Amino acid sequence: MILLGSITIPVGPWLWLIMLVFTVTVVLLFWSYRQSAELGAIHKTAFCLKLLGVLVLLICMIEPLWSGRRAKSGANLFLVVADNSSGMNIRDQGITRSRGEILQAALQTENSNWLGTLADTFQVRQYLFDSRLRRTTDFSELNFDGKTSAIGMTLQTITSRYRGRPLAGVLLMTDGNATDLAEQFYDLSSVPPVYPVVIGGPKPQKDISLTNVSVSQTSFEDAPVMIQADVEATGYTGKTVTVDLLENSGKLVERQTHKISKDDEKQAFRFRMRPDKTGVLFYNLNVKEEIPQDKIYEQDKEPSEATLANNKRTVVVDRGDGPYRILYVTGRPNWEYKFLQRAISEDEQVQLVGLLRVARREPKYDWRGRTGEVSNPLFRGFDNQDKEETEEYDQPVLVRLNTRDKDELRDGFPKTKEELFGYHALVLDDVEAEFFSYDQMELIQEFVTERGGGFLMLGGKESFQQGNFHRTPIGHILPVYLDRMARQETINQAYMNLTREGLLQPWARLCDNEQDEIQRLMKMPAFRVLNCTRAVKPGARVIATVGNDPDRQIPALVIQRYGNGRVAALTIGDIWRWGMKQSQMHEEMNKFWRQTLRWLVADVPDRISLKAVHKPEKINQPVMLQVHARNKDYESMDNVSVAIEVRESQGQKVQLTAEPVLTESGLFEATHIPRSNGGYFARAVVTDANGLELGDAKTGWAVDLEANEFRSIGTNRPLLERIANQTGGNVIELEALDEFVSKLPNRAAPITDTWVKPLWDLPGILPAIFMFVLMCFAGEWTLRRWKGMP
Repeated sequence: MILLGSITIPVGPWLWLIMLVFTVTVVLLFWSYRQSAELGAIHKTAFCLKLLGVLVLLICMIEPLWSGRRAKSGANLFLVVADNSSGMNIRDQGITRSRGEILQAALQTENSNWLGTLADTFQVRQYLFDSRLRRTTDFSELNFDGKTSAIGMTLQTITSRYRGRPLAGVLLMTDGNATDLAEQFYDLSSVPPVYPVVIGGPKPQKDISLTNVSVSQTSFEDAPVMIQADVEATGYTGKTVTVDLLENSGKLVERQTHKISKDDEKQAFRFRMRPDKTGVLFYNLNVKEEIPQDKIYEQDKEPSEATLANNKRTVVVDRGDGPYRILYVTGRPNWEYKFLQRAISEDEQVQLVGLLRVARREPKYDWRGRTGEVSNPLFRGFDNQDKEETEEYDQPVLVRLNTRDKDELRDGFPKTKEELFGYHALVLDDVEAEFFSYDQMELIQEFVTERGGGFLMLGGKESFQQGNFHRTPIGHILPVYLDRMARQETINQAYMNLTREGLLQPWARLCDNEQDEIQRLMKMPAFRVLNCTRAVKPGARVIATVGNDPDRQIPALVIQRYGNGRVAALTIGDIWRWGMKQSQMHEEMNKFWRQTLRWLVADVPDRISLKAVHKPEKINQPVMLQVHARNKDYESMDNVSVAIEVRESQGQKVQLTAEPVLTESGLFEATHIPRSNGGYFARAVVTDANGLELGDAKTGWAVDLEANEFRSIGTNRPLLERIANQTGGNVIELEALDEFVSKLPNRAAPITDTWVKPLWDLPGILPAIFMFVLMCFAGEWTLRRWKGMP
């Protein structure tokens, strides 16, 4: 804001005399113009012109003063902040020097005097910034090797450091490519005026860059991993760009090419793959121009890209180590377990543990034989038979399949958290509510809500409403209502259809495109066992329906998030018919089961979990390693020790100790500062007070310290204009620095001085006043002569 001056008329003895003279003049003029009153507007105009001329002459006699305010010399602070990030090494199109070289030249006092002029009025403080703000004496430390341009954090640091001090403004010399203002924009209301100086030309050199890279994992069996790389090409119109996906060993996984049709084109490359390994895997993405063999020599003569730092990225894929254990409980021998087991046998990471009831509980009788004998006579003759064992004949007969040891499920369905929480998912198939005690049903509910496990109920004559699960803890977690329907549905042949939501779920479809999926569904056989439900619960999503009438479709597969876990209801009770018609359909059914069970165990937490949270907006871009420790009941543990070993991209190993987070039970944190780009692997080990290992967890992450710095290589003038507008400054052109600094003392400052001088000392003021008075008298004389006034 420019400080404007004001005119002051001093009060003295001459003022009253001048007022008297002005009054007499008004009377005389009125008297002289009284005979010309009939001329109307012309008379009034001439009268006013002459009166105005006389008034200006009278004012000149009292010597008016011109006063104003300006920044007090040496009392205010002013900061000059220079960008030291590696992005300043870019050369713009048509400019031989890099942005950094242009900045260095502007800061050399022998080439320009603006720094000296600034120091004449202000206390100048000089700073460099990249990931942090640091003081400099003469900008000789500028080497442009910073990995980030933390403009937002720099302004916040300045505001905090100079709070309460007379800071007049900040001269921010940068290209505007902030790395910490993309996701959030800082509150700049308390920041002093910022005057950005845009360093760099309007258009950079030609460049190819990987702007965004993302990894998504699904339960779609054919391609469970998709890596998307967004490529931006500037100055490569008509050229072909190649993107390579390589394993960490350097083996080429896939290569894709695209011909650039226009300048500044953005193209998304999608790589779908199925890794043949488990655990934490690292892949590399490389982008470059595809050069024909006969053009290689010519390419060497052309200027290179603006930078090669944005041509490579490392991505992490965590496929998990398993095994994921699923407990399958059925109330009778059926086909589903057989087909489920065969389908899962092809997935080494999923284990299906079966608990099959082959005979129901029989009525209990009080057997009496000999006098005083109350036990079953069938057990007579066996040694060491106590009362509990001799009465086991009235309990259901259960068969355990694929158990880990002889003690697993020995007493039937788990009765404690420690037993049940050891599984990742639970599948109930054609088993009624009476099979479970009320405590066991509450345990299943806690398995989903607290442990975060997956739950699936399959259809059958003793499932859902027919199994009397209404108003039970199991019924509460189901995504469908189990109360009695107003009208019973009767469907002899039920054909499955995927809803729009189902077609969008990778795990629910078996083909990679909608058209093939619809054709596959049309060939599926009809099902005959269906549990009809009244409606789905709020928040539940219908994945598949059955029914011959398009207007009356009954939910067949419904899913929902519940607590920390996920639940699903498959109301069809004879999925096995799918695989009985053709061998191809049998393979499709197996694939459906594998994908469904994979989805069921996805995101189920382990007792020990390790998560890497990257903080690119902070100094040195630290990685926060967060460890959650839980006991066998999945309750948080605090009295443990957590050690983390980090294997860096260059092979070095770093040992860290995680400290407990006071605000959250069972959470431990450690900070790792990355030193180079690449993939990082970490393993956390949790031990108790006696040094006994309780469990471990692994994770990986990729670091590209300059990814945000080179996400965009053009100058970001709009961002700098936004900063200037919010802080009360304005954008300054580099060529106008000298002019800006010379006028800076006249802008608003915390500490100012008042200056006063005669109005006549202003350059050109006397000739201007003389011409104004002359014009007033000449105009009045001309009007009088024109109208013939005396």
